Amino acid sequence: YGTPKDFMYLVNELHKAGVGVILDWVPAHFATDAHGLAEFDGQCIFEHPDPRLGEHPEWGTKIFNYGKNEVKNFLVANALFWLREFHVDGIRVDAVASMLYLDYGKKDGQWLPNKFGGNKNLEAIEFFHHLNSVIRGTYPGFLTIAEESTAWPNVTSGIGEEGLGFSFKWNMGWMHDFCEYMKLDPLYRKGDHYAMTFAMSYNDSENYILPLSHDEVVHLKCSMVNKMPGYPADKYANLRVGYSYMFGHSGKKLLFMGQDFGQEREWSEERELDWYLLAEPEHQALQNFYRDLLHLYTHNKAMYEQDTCMEGFEWVNADDSSRSIYSFIRHSKGAKKNLLFVCNFTPIERPEYRVGVPRGKQYRLVLNSDELQYGGSGKARPAVYKAKKQECDGRPYSFGYDLPPYGVAVFEF
Repeated sequence: YGTPKDFMYLVNELHKAGVGVILDWVPAHFATDAHGLAEFDGQCIFEHPDPRLGEHPEWGTKIFNYGKNEVKNFLVANALFWLREFHVDGIRVDAVASMLYLDYGKKDGQWLPNKFGGNKNLEAIEFFHHLNSVIRGTYPGFLTIAEESTAWPNVTSGIGEEGLGFSFKWNMGWMHDFCEYMKLDPLYRKGDHYAMTFAMSYNDSENYILPLSHDEVVHLKCSMVNKMPGYPADKYANLRVGYSYMFGHSGKKLLFMGQDFGQEREWSEERELDWYLLAEPEHQALQNFYRDLLHLYTHNKAMYEQDTCMEGFEWVNADDSSRSIYSFIRHSKGAKKNLLFVCNFTPIERPEYRVGVPRGKQYRLVLNSDELQYGGSGKARPAVYKAKKQECDGRPYSFGYDLPPYGVAVFEF
């Protein structure tokens, strides 16, 4: 789309607007094009000459030879080049799992074990240690993000600690569970209730990002809105409650472009987004709601400052499977501005839905999905709810709230 200087200009303008820039960076493999790195001078310079170590048969690409210092230095220098010359703020490292496992995507006979007889790529592990110590050690604010789809331990860690040293890891397990649950007819969600709570059981093992990425809206997987069940109005209501749950859940958030206003077609690099849809009220309403979720996030430290410890997240009721309702609290460090989330994943209204709370205080409604601007009914509601001394959810205090179909309510206390 332009020259290197044009890209520098773009990054500068984005920074002036307060927008960070993270590049997709692919050290896992490279194309076999004649004008590229493959057999660079007629020999295997960047890749291993043995195809069992140097090729991805599934993708038809070459694998970097991470055992060669020249190749490691080439890759580290490349990352530093984007950082120093273009001032990007981070890299998302693609296909990390394919680098960590020698047998990734390969059948018997297509790979070679390491010197200990195992399937771990020891050279790739050392490369990640080197990459993250050089980059994050020199530029502590720079983000390195691993797209790693397995249960490999300690992908994220501090520099010099045991682990690969990444700043963040994509939580692919959460993404899979979330999408499969959201696709279900609400009648059957009660049978898969704990798919949505499972990610919190291992949340403190890594610094996670919850990704709904390009991978989820291409190759006949449908856009986010068309994954949802029901009539069109149900689809948008489902997305509102789904996005609310995602925002309330521990972990950083990633949503692919166009999904914030309910793009209906799958994404394609051959055309722009379907911006014309914003002339339709349901798309504008979804964008309004997503905008206010973003504002709720940026204005409340409870939403992000304790993402990797259980002190920041507390279930109120994770077990209301018969009604498919989840309620939980996000705690701020000073406990001054905490947020209570109540999310209803069925089209059934729950009048005076009672929720247990820790104190007999006032609870102020700060986000209500039933507002007209979000596509709701616009029913008038009190702004403040006073908890009574009435046991509910195993807590001494509680209050009632008229929870609408697919309703979301967020209270500050």
